[in-house]
Order: sequence, then structure tokens, then C-alpha cells
Amino acid sequence: MSIIQTVQPITHDLGGFQVRRAVPSPTCRMVGPFVFVDQFGPARLERGEGMDVRPHPHINLATVTWLFDGAIDHRDSLGSFSTIRPGQVNLMTAGRGIVHSERSPQDERDNGPAMYGMQTWLALPDGMEEIEPAFEAVTDLPQVEDTCASATVIMGELWGRRAATTTHAATIYAEINLAAGGSIPIDAEADERAVMLTGGAATIDGMPLDLYVLYVLQPGVAMTLASQSSAKVMLLGGEAFPTRRHVWWNFVSSSRDRIEQAKADWREGRFPLVPGDEAEFIPIPDVPKTVSYP
Repeated sequence: MSIIQTVQPITHDLGGFQVRRAVPSPTCRMVGPFVFVDQFGPARLERGEGMDVRPHPHINLATVTWLFDGAIDHRDSLGSFSTIRPGQVNLMTAGRGIVHSERSPQDERDNGPAMYGMQTWLALPDGMEEIEPAFEAVTDLPQVEDTCASATVIMGELWGRRAATTTHAATIYAEINLAAGGSIPIDAEADERAVMLTGGAATIDGMPLDLYVLYVLQPGVAMTLASQSSAKVMLLGGEAFPTRRHVWWNFVSSSRDRIEQAKADWREGRFPLVPGDEAEFIPIPDVPKTVSYP
């Protein structure tokens, strides 16, 4: 059997566009190092509107932003600034602590911002959770082309091509696009793998995939992704973690005490500010939407 688990995402309406959260869920805490998987859009906001995610903190994880359409301005407490666009992966390693904001660029607001992409978090491995914060934007990503099929390797190694994006744990991450009659093999090497159909229609080993549902695949089994029309599919996974991770709001850690410390640090203003975006911040919630205490 190709699929061992089917994860229905929880949908949040953010006014103008929807965000679908597949991980963490009660039945799926992680897939490889991926401890958080959000898909948003496709949508287009009204002119003058935009996405404004005010400064907020992270610890013990790396965030990965990947867009199919639109643009997002990233700023963080290291002083990094990057306008994320399709074809560019933004990797922000929080380590011992970082603060960032995500906002629609002015040119997007003027025309009505497009919102379509993926936001994922990667847990950092044991012994590396408190590393120094870092940021990178990578555009020179490997492209895999075949008849009626193409793929971008965002992280790790797939189909014999390796992305330059930093990986702290063994990670695979790719966007696959299939035209009518297209197919592509799904490598079996990763400990844990999952696919999500984010557009069109596709099958895996002949089984139809539902839109935005996360399908966790049988380990060690090679399989084929195919489409009779067209499809956009995300493939993600990597090494299985030997220790569990806790998630509370924007904090991920193997230690609940570390998360409690991060909560106190944010309340008391001990995290650094974001240069160029110092005036606002997201207060810590009483009851966050994302909680995954094992």
C-alpha cells in the first residue's frame, strides 16, 4: 500500500484568503523534520489590501517560505531583508531565538496581492536546537525536467540533484508540476515522506489525491506520481527524529521548559527587535491555534 496515513488539514479563513494547516495535527505530529505544514491560497486580495504578519518570535526551528504566486517582504531581528518571490526559497533558522515579520510589498498592494504558497517549519535536530540564528534566500535551485513533468528541488537531494539550501537534518522538499499525461517517480530513500496536491488533479500509484490533503507515504517503497490533466504537488520529508518535539504557538522545542522560558521572554520584551519594523508586535496569545504537546 502506497499511503499509510491521510491528514485532512484544518482551514483558517484570514479574510480574503484561506490557510490550511495539515501539521501538526492530532494524528500527525511530524513528517521527517517537518513539524508544521501550512498551505495558503490561491487568492487575490483587493487593491490596497495586503498581508501583515507583525513581528513575532521563534525558537529551535527553521522556517521555510515557498511561493507559487505573489510576493512577501521578510524582515528579521538579524537585520535581514528579502522580498520572496516564486522560485526563491527563504530559510530562516531561529536557533536560540529570532523575531521576524512578513508583509505584502507596496507594489503588490497597489495591484491586489496574490496569495498562493507554502509555509513550513523544520524542527532542528538534537544538539542543534540552540544554534545561532541565520537567514538565507536561495534562487539557484535545481530543475528536473522530463516529458510533461518538471520539478524544483527546494531542499535536499532528489532525482540525483541537490539544492544549495542549508539542511540541518536530512530533508527532502520539492515542487512538482505535471502536464497532461505527465508522471515522475517518487524516490524511496527518505525515512518519512508525504505529498500534498496544491493544484489540479493527480494520482499516486493510481490512487487519486484530494486537493490540499497531506498523504504520508509508505517508507521504502518507490512509487509514481501522475496526472491526466495537470497538477502541482509538494513532496516533503526526511529523516525520522528519535525524540519528540513540542509546539506551542511559534515555539518548537524538545523541552517544554524551554518553551515556557521563550513565552516569558516574549512577554517581558527580551527578544530583539526587527530593524525597520520596530513599532508593532504580535502579543502572546492565551490560547494559540497551534499546540502540539505530546
